[in-house]
Amino acid sequence: MYYYVYVLRSEKDKKFYIGCTGDLKLRFEAHQKGSVHSTVDRRPFELVYYEACKDNKDARHRENYLKTTYGHRFIKNRLKSYFTG
Repeated sequence: MYYYVYVLRSEKDKKFYIGCTGDLKLRFEAHQKGSVHSTVDRRPFELVYYEACKDNKDARHRENYLKTTYGHRFIKNRLKSYFTG
């Protein structure tokens, strides 16, 4: 089983939401439907990035990193073409 760290971008406020899950498809659908309390007012979302990890602890560690200033820089550099078109 894989655990996923994912980055969503709100089409409403253009900000990121970073999370972790064992079922990426199901979790993304929950965000889109408004079933996730922390993102209900920021819908709709676009899945812009994800990483797969073999261990839940590794995925959580990566999620925490991506939520830091350095992690946000990593995401912006990794998705440079996405942001510049």
